[in-house]
Amino acid sequence: MAVTFELPADVEKRLRAQSPDLDAEARETSALEFFRRGRLSHFELSQILGLDRFETDAYLKRHHVVEGSLTMADLEEQARTLDRVLGPVRR
Repeated sequence: MAVTFELPADVEKRLRAQSPDLDAEARETSALEFFRRGRLSHFELSQILGLDRFETDAYLKRHHVVEGSLTMADLEEQARTLDRVLGPVRR
């Protein structure tokens, strides 16, 4: 699948000066975001990036992404459960 989007010429010029392979960086950034949102599996991310499992783990670590980490919604739900079970925390 090919995805194309337009950038203003001055923005593209600045970004290409910072990252000569802007196309690859945009692909990697999109794949990483899809993974963060749970829309790609670890294996699918590996395929897109052309990396093996361990290289993908290192890539995720460099980008501060922990697979299976709790989201804010998960933490809030756990807090509600604790409040129900233990009662509200007194401050």
